[in-house]
Amino acid sequence: MTAGSSLAAGLGLHEPRGATLAEVDAAAALQHRVDRKYLVPLDRARLLIAQLASSHHILDLGGRRTTSYLSTYFDTPGLGAWRAHVQGRRRRWKVRTRLYAEDGLCRVEVKTKDGRGATVKHALKVPASEYGELTRHAAEFVDEVLKVARVPVTAGELSAAAEVRYVRAALADLDHGSRVTLDGALSCHRGDRSAALDAGHVLIETKGGAQPASADRLLLGMGVRPVSLSKYIVGQSLLTPGLPDNDVRRLTRNHFITTANPAPLTERIPAA
Repeated sequence: MTAGSSLAAGLGLHEPRGATLAEVDAAAALQHRVDRKYLVPLDRARLLIAQLASSHHILDLGGRRTTSYLSTYFDTPGLGAWRAHVQGRRRRWKVRTRLYAEDGLCRVEVKTKDGRGATVKHALKVPASEYGELTRHAAEFVDEVLKVARVPVTAGELSAAAEVRYVRAALADLDHGSRVTLDGALSCHRGDRSAALDAGHVLIETKGGAQPASADRLLLGMGVRPVSLSKYIVGQSLLTPGLPDNDVRRLTRNHFITTANPAPLTERIPAA
């Protein structure tokens, strides 16, 4: 059983009605949004999906309801992106290349924070063969976005700093424009070390407006509280020796297992 089919079975992803990518994008492709994140036990995540089934559709790609993601994050030699997040700076930013493995699609993405604290994401589609690097065209795109966001960093200062892999299911409220993503089989990789989220939890993200959406209210009713958690920040915090202790490491050390050997890289091969 693949990681995707295992996640689908464990979460009951057959229950919600399906929606195409075009339908989800048209209703809920929020590039300017507020994200809330939760570390949720599998049984509560399955209950959440059952309770959302009447109001949400699940992204269905020709019968496939999960997608494998690979994301390479770029940072400065001094880990400027990591430090900006951990220190709670106003001008936080992330640069990554993301590969949707089954579909062979790749994007360069730059995420920044606006003056109100909302996440703003910009994306550039690139060939799958360019995953994990910043070509000249990609670097020009990164430079322009960071310049507009007044982030004092250029693409020339960046290099690949860590890779994050996971399997995602996505649900959308097509009437109200909010989304919910559920990430399982989550692992972070840096050099010859890896850290993986324990199999009994998934990372849930709600993406919507300033007011909590129905998924947020349901999770709160289950006793689940939001956490400040970034996959890249977790990876660096757990895998880079010598970094100062921080709230991220304290939050995740009970849920992530660190090993000395990285997972095999067969997932890198795009679908035909």
